[in-house]
Amino acid sequence: MRILLTGSSGWLGRTLAPRLASLGHEVIGLDPTSSGWTQVAGSIADRDLVRRVIRENRIEAIVHGGALHKPDIERNDRMAFLDVNVVGTANLLEEAIASGVDRFVMTSTTSLMISERIRAGVAGGAARAEWISEELCPMPRNIYGVTKLSAEHLCRLFHQMHGLPVIILRTARFFPEADDMAHAIEQSDDNTKANEFLFRRLTVEDAAEAHVVALQRAPVLGFGTFIVSAPTPFSRSDCEALIADAPSVVERYFPDFPRLYARRGWTMFRSIDRVYDAGLAERVLGFRCRTDFRAVLDRLAGETAPT
Repeated sequence: MRILLTGSSGWLGRTLAPRLASLGHEVIGLDPTSSGWTQVAGSIADRDLVRRVIRENRIEAIVHGGALHKPDIERNDRMAFLDVNVVGTANLLEEAIASGVDRFVMTSTTSLMISERIRAGVAGGAARAEWISEELCPMPRNIYGVTKLSAEHLCRLFHQMHGLPVIILRTARFFPEADDMAHAIEQSDDNTKANEFLFRRLTVEDAAEAHVVALQRAPVLGFGTFIVSAPTPFSRSDCEALIADAPSVVERYFPDFPRLYARRGWTMFRSIDRVYDAGLAERVLGFRCRTDFRAVLDRLAGETAPT
């Protein structure tokens, strides 16, 4: 297929583009920043540019990974988020319909599912961790989440109005940067990221593969919204204990974790406040992340203990 990939110069785009090319697809990258996988430098907020790229390249499928993200809040005003995340998505959808594009995959975020109510509950000493699945009604807490949810609504509307097959992937954390609250975390960045594979992280390679599967499955499914995260070992019945004493819960599932962590001088979070349930993606989309917390521990087990 001839695939338009927005956000081709980003962390996900630089991983997804070569993966798509390895499968025999022709990838046309569109991003404001030039890179080896970006053929067109520009913004999706530019309707004429979007139209020209889709028509001139006879695009058959769109993977829409381009967006302003949470870190961009400090550098951009709210109108910029509306222009890129909402108007930009509408431009892509409108031109997809006009040119007969036959499938559309959008990268969204689990961030839009964390409302101020959830954050306040955690900060105020919630009694149990939040179990977060697609059944939760999102109430985003910032302009990033609001505009991503608006983009999701546009995708649903265009599917309903025009029958465009659309898959939305609400990805958990896969960015390489340190947590934006790293100053309050008494752990190394590697330690923190390892812990997060229990409940809110995946590798960028798994994120890319989820998009590959979504492209394949979109015409069959028609429409779907899926949380994409490493499979959690936890169940809903663990939520109270995860708030009170997360290390004990983790040890129950992974008895070797304290020993392997101790070799590195690592620690587990004292409390886990949320769990992303990626079960629907596995059952319906047919995708499961390859890297999970067990894989992290296996890697630690294979390493030479620090001296």
